[in-house]
Amino acid sequence: MEDRFAALDGVVDVVSGYMGGHLDHPSYEQVCSGQTAHAETVEIHYHPQQLTYTDLVNLFFELHDPTTQDRQGPNVGSQYRSVVFCNDPDEQQQVQQQIDRRVEEGVWRGRSCCTQVISPAPTFWQAEEHHQHYYKKHRGFCSH
Repeated sequence: MEDRFAALDGVVDVVSGYMGGHLDHPSYEQVCSGQTAHAETVEIHYHPQQLTYTDLVNLFFELHDPTTQDRQGPNVGSQYRSVVFCNDPDEQQQVQQQIDRRVEEGVWRGRSCCTQVISPAPTFWQAEEHHQHYYKKHRGFCSH
């Protein structure tokens, strides 16, 4: 998701990291073990004059399947769960409205949305440097 959000006009930076677990400063290996309860996440810094929070939420739901529990594409594990960590009740409401709208429109063809919407957001732990801008660094090795 990092590269897709970074490509949006108005996005200043996208930082890869981990949230929602019980260990401070987790490593990638610890998160992948499934023992820390963290989710792999991105923190998005953007200009709200150019891009709205709702725009970001819309892209989030376009980029992944929020109906698969603990799975995104070939990646499986609780760290790949669909989750939005909100900074305040307004963000939480906007996310829930987008979920409700998609359910009402039948976007997910009757499948349940398993996206967790959590507010207030817990501490964001930045991932290791080699995980930052991963797609850009490894573009020649990706099949996308």
